[in-house]
Amino acid sequence: MPIKILMPALSPTMTEGNLAKWHKSEGDAVEAGDVIAEIETDKATMEVEAVDEGIIGKIIIPAGTDNVAVNEMIAVLLEDGENDNDIEPFLSGGASSASKAPSAPAKAEAPKSTPPQSAPPAPTASNNDGSRIFATPLVRRIAAQKGLDLSGVKGSGPNGRIVKADVEGTQAGNVATAPTASAQAPAAQPTGDQQVNEFGMLYTEIPNNNIKKITASRLQESKQTVPHFYLTVECQIDELMRARKSINEQANGEYKISVNDFVVKACANALKAYPPANVSWTDDAVRQFVHSDISVAVSTPNGLITPIVKSAETKGLKEISAEVKDMAGRAREGKLKPEEFMGGTFSVSNLGMFGIKEFGAIINPPQACILAVGAGEQKPYVSNGEVKIGTFMSCTLSVDHRAVDGAVGAEYLKILKGYIENPASMLV
Repeated sequence: MPIKILMPALSPTMTEGNLAKWHKSEGDAVEAGDVIAEIETDKATMEVEAVDEGIIGKIIIPAGTDNVAVNEMIAVLLEDGENDNDIEPFLSGGASSASKAPSAPAKAEAPKSTPPQSAPPAPTASNNDGSRIFATPLVRRIAAQKGLDLSGVKGSGPNGRIVKADVEGTQAGNVATAPTASAQAPAAQPTGDQQVNEFGMLYTEIPNNNIKKITASRLQESKQTVPHFYLTVECQIDELMRARKSINEQANGEYKISVNDFVVKACANALKAYPPANVSWTDDAVRQFVHSDISVAVSTPNGLITPIVKSAETKGLKEISAEVKDMAGRAREGKLKPEEFMGGTFSVSNLGMFGIKEFGAIINPPQACILAVGAGEQKPYVSNGEVKIGTFMSCTLSVDHRAVDGAVGAEYLKILKGYIENPASMLV
């Protein structure tokens, strides 16, 4: 009987595809493994290989046809001994022309296809566990002749289908040596609250809390509606590190200033010195703020939150450090008041403690700027014709182009760099 060539499912989510090209024409002979067509999906163009051998009897779906449903018949393959006369009865669901031919006299009658009583039994149609065996009609015929049990044969065709090459050199009694599919690749078995997706991958679901939902919504809105651009500057922080060490030594353990505390103070002072960067956008006007309210990104078990150091330009390093530590601790406990994390005029996100050299942060609406701070890194540099070693920190400013243009962002970074590289200037 002719064999249907169906539109294959090239991915677990594929429901239809475009039949881009035929590599074989009607009347061409094909072997198992031959590329017969190209299929376009929404992700890629993939080649389709034949799983049976025979002759392309009829191409049902021509090349260039779009939106062909998965499992729709695209061609008919003729097996040995079949010809074009078998195609139409096969497509119409009737018997083949050979079966309709008048019977010959009894002495000239062809041998019956049913094996004699002494012949080996036909191959089983299912595995021991009841799962279906996928094999071509030709393979089943060969297996019946050899007395092979197909439940022990590993298929090399698509989705484990058994093709001619899998049984040609196999004899009865030797099938057990072929590894079964289950022994080669055991199916993932979920335990506890685990689940399995359409690709057979194990996962567990972690429900999104309100903080994560709101953060995701705001960041998505920001990235989609705010025209971001990015400016990066390298700041030498050797002087800052020396000042930090000196201040902490004099504190005698009463407090400890971090590099991020210096960055928050520098950002606030730079905004005070250059107000055009301390702004936010509205459709009616650009709002320029009087004070530098610095939002500091803090990671908590419930998600990202940004407590605000208000009027940071008026506060010293010790006060800024104490406020950040206090609010960060309460943020992780979920005890911040709304006014302590809603608002702000400028944000700082520091990933330097994780070894991140440089990154670009997403603007925190309705603010117009956020500074992404990377890790300090020692590198050689040239000063007065001499090669020296210094510690440099990358700072990337993400800017809302509606409120702050390139020149304003660059001028702000120039002033910020001056404060970071000369921390004593923040004290006057």
